[in-house]
Amino acid sequence: MKLISLFQQQRICRRFSLLFCSSAYFLFFSTTAFASIAVKDSRGVEIRLGTPAQRVISMLPSLTESVCALGKCSVLVGVDRFSNWPKSLDTLPRLGGIADANIEGIVRLKPDLVLVEKSSALIARLQSLGISVMAFDVQSMADVQRTLRRLDMVLGSNESDAVWERIQLDIARANRALSPSQKAARVYFEVNAAPFAAGKTSFIGELLDRLGMQNIATEKMGAFPKINPEFVVQSRPDLIMTTEASAKQLAQRPGWKSIPAIQGNRICFFSAAQADVLVRPGPRMGEAAALIGDCAIRLLPK
Repeated sequence: MKLISLFQQQRICRRFSLLFCSSAYFLFFSTTAFASIAVKDSRGVEIRLGTPAQRVISMLPSLTESVCALGKCSVLVGVDRFSNWPKSLDTLPRLGGIADANIEGIVRLKPDLVLVEKSSALIARLQSLGISVMAFDVQSMADVQRTLRRLDMVLGSNESDAVWERIQLDIARANRALSPSQKAARVYFEVNAAPFAAGKTSFIGELLDRLGMQNIATEKMGAFPKINPEFVVQSRPDLIMTTEASAKQLAQRPGWKSIPAIQGNRICFFSAAQADVLVRPGPRMGEAAALIGDCAIRLLPK
């Protein structure tokens, strides 16, 4: 529809009632305001929507949590099998994972938008079916903030700044709870038993830095480097953080019994639920900071 000029609008208002004009202005501005949603995703691809997305599928737990943290859980019509927070998601259809996504199920739900990880093989398949896809690459804390802002735009919410501020306040609170000696401890954070570590440039590594703790993984190793077990032995961490799944393996690794953290039984084995909080770069990073801080307070002397 061709937009009418301000002059034409004024002429119409002279002829008809003020009530009509008020309604016309509201209709004009409300319809044009939503017509310009255009957001670039992590690929640099511009996502265009006529109105904020009302039927959304999330195929990554951290993105699911971000949508809900922005107050838009109600627009989710399906999620991947690993999305488990908040509990209200339990009633939604499960659409598989990265390697075995249920394409037919996704199509059947008629989504306005599907949220995926940048490297997902789903992207090309869904786009070929005419489904809008928005891809994200979330490695760092800056990526988390960027993701919240992009989701704010496509969902029509206005909560990203508030969510980000809460995360920062929680991290600062966890920092203040640690003593100088606890912050001076050398920490090894094992993401999985391959072993892969949380490097300094990962969001977990950045959390350790924000808490003032000393990560044995160096910046040049990358975000989530595969670690030579001998490197950990030589680095002699005072505190080890890992999942319960790795509990039985650590002391059995050659040379690891000499590590101060193992000798002093200073190892935090996070439960599966806690691990979800720690390894998902999203709105629960403040809670992740508290888990890391509580581990250090519990096991390290003041």
